Amino acid sequence: MRVDERERAVRDAREDFLSGERPSAGLRPEIASSWRRCRLSGVAADADSVPYEPLGANRLLTAAATPVLDWLADQLTGGTAVILADADARILDRRAEGQTLSRHLDRVLCAPGFNFGEEHIGTNGIGSVLESSGPVMIAGAEHYRDNLQGFTCVGTPLRHPVHRRLVGVLDVCCRYDDTNELMTPLLLSASREIESRMYAESSLRERMLLEEFLKVSRRTSAAVVTLNQDFIITNTAAASLLDPADHALLWEWASGSMTRRMTRRGEFAGEVRLSRDVVLHGRARTVGEVRGGPAGVLVELRRPANGSPHRRPAEPRPREGDLLPGRSAAWRRALAELAVADRSGLDVLVTGEPGVGKLRAAERIGGPGRTVLDAALAVVDPGWPDQLRRRLTLPGTLVLRHLDRTPEPLTAAVAALLEGPRAARVVATADGASECRLLDHFPARVELPPLRHRPEDIADVAPALLAQGEGPAPRLQARALQALMALEWRGNVRELAAVLGSARLRAMGGDITLAHLPAEHRRAVTGRSLPTLKRTEREAILEALTDARGNKLAAAERLGIARSTLYRKMRALGIDDKRWA
Repeated sequence: MRVDERERAVRDAREDFLSGERPSAGLRPEIASSWRRCRLSGVAADADSVPYEPLGANRLLTAAATPVLDWLADQLTGGTAVILADADARILDRRAEGQTLSRHLDRVLCAPGFNFGEEHIGTNGIGSVLESSGPVMIAGAEHYRDNLQGFTCVGTPLRHPVHRRLVGVLDVCCRYDDTNELMTPLLLSASREIESRMYAESSLRERMLLEEFLKVSRRTSAAVVTLNQDFIITNTAAASLLDPADHALLWEWASGSMTRRMTRRGEFAGEVRLSRDVVLHGRARTVGEVRGGPAGVLVELRRPANGSPHRRPAEPRPREGDLLPGRSAAWRRALAELAVADRSGLDVLVTGEPGVGKLRAAERIGGPGRTVLDAALAVVDPGWPDQLRRRLTLPGTLVLRHLDRTPEPLTAAVAALLEGPRAARVVATADGASECRLLDHFPARVELPPLRHRPEDIADVAPALLAQGEGPAPRLQARALQALMALEWRGNVRELAAVLGSARLRAMGGDITLAHLPAEHRRAVTGRSLPTLKRTEREAILEALTDARGNKLAAAERLGIARSTLYRKMRALGIDDKRWA
C-alpha cells in the first residue's frame, strides 16, 4: 500500500472511531489501543490546549542529553526537530531545523514546559511512548488530535542505565510530507548515547554502594542493605525480611535519621518499622561522598532479642472495626482520643478536613445500631427536621454528618433539639475550620489530622485501601510508594483511595508501579523528603502567602515573623518565590 493510500485508510479508520463505529481495516493495533485510552481519558479530538507545568530539576537526564541534542541540532536537515521530555511527558528541550517547522511546533504548543501526556493531548510521539514503554512511530492521521495530524513523530524511551526505570523520552519530529525512514535509526543511536552518558554520571554512586555492601556482607550474618533513593542492594537475610515497599520506608527512615540522630562518625541507630507492622533494629551509616552529598546509606538490620521481628502492641481504637491503620504519632493520638470519647458516653464531634475519614470514625463510635443523617440534605429535603426530631427520641446513636452544613434558617431549631431532652446519643462530623455555632453543643471533640501531616502513614493506609477491593490485593512497588509519600494530598484519604483505584485498573492484576499512577500523581521524588515538622511549617507559610496573594510583608505579619526570616525559610523549604507572580 502506497503512503498516500495508507494515510487515507487511517483517516477513514479515525472517522469511524470518532463517530463511535469500529475502526475499519488498515489501523495498527497499537494505534487502536492508544485511541481507546484517549477516549477513556476524555481527550477531545478538536481541542488545541496543552497543560503547562513548571519544570523541575532533572539534572541527570538533562546533563546527559544536552551534548547529544547539541550534536543532533547540527545534523538536522529537511525540516526535522528533536525533542526531549521527562518521565511525566513534560518537554524539557526542543531543537528544530528551520523557522517554518519551529512556527508549526509553536502553534501546537510543542515547547519546553508543556505536557504532552497521552491523557492530555491524545496519541503522540511522547505520551504514547510512556504508555507503551517502548518505541513508537505516529504518522499523520494516527495522531488523535486534529492539529497534530500534519506531523510524523518517532519516540523512544530513555531508561536509567542501572535500575532501568523509564526517565524520559527522546522524540524526532517532522512534517508528515517530509517523513524519512532514517528518523528511526538516528533516534535509536542518539538514545543509546544519552543512556551511556547517564551511566557514566550515575554509576559512581551505585558502585560505591556495591563496594560497601560487599565489604560488610562478607563479615556479618546480619541483614545488610545499601540504598539510596533510587537503588537498593540486599543480602539473602535482608531479602527475607523486606517487601518491595520497604525500600521507600527504609529510605524515609534513613533520610530522616541523617538529619536528627547522626553521630560525629556519621552513624545512627533506632527502631525501623516496615510494612506488615514488622519492627526491626537498624544501625546505619552514610556511604561515600558524591557532589557534596552521600552516595547512599548502609543499614544493618537485626531481629529483636527474642529472635523474631516483633509487632507493636495494638494501638487503642474506639472498637473493633475497619478504621484505617497508621504509624504516626498524630494518628495514634487521634485513635486514643476517639477511644476515650467513645468510652465517655458523651456526645462527640469528629472534625477534620474533607476526606480524612470523619464518617468512618463516627460510625465506629456509633456502633452497629447507629443511624446516619446528613445535615447537608436539609437544603433539598423539607422533611429533614422532622426526621431529626423523631430519631432523637429513639435510643441508640445518631451520626449527624456534615453538621456544619446545616442551613442557617434551621440552626436555631437544631440547637434546641440538641439541648432538649432526648434518648439518642449524637456523634457528629464537621469541617475543622467551620465556625458553625452548632459545634459548641458537643462536650467531646476529636480532630483527625490531614494525611499530609502524617506521610509515613501512607505505607500502612495504601495497602489497607488496596485490600478492600475485590480479588487479591496488588503490592505497591517502592518507587510508587515514594511518589505517594511526597504528595500533599489535599483530598486526604479519599483522594488516595481514588488514585489507588485508578492505578489498580491500570496494573491489571500486577504490582502497582510508578507508571500506573495518574500523571498528576507521578511526580518523581527529588532529594530528601521533608520531616513532618518541616512539612507543617512549609504548609503554614504557603497558606499565609496564598492568603496574602504573594505579599511577603503581609504574610510575614500573619505568621508573626520578620520578612527577612520569611525569605530565609522560603529558601530553606524550597518555596518558589515566582508562583504568586
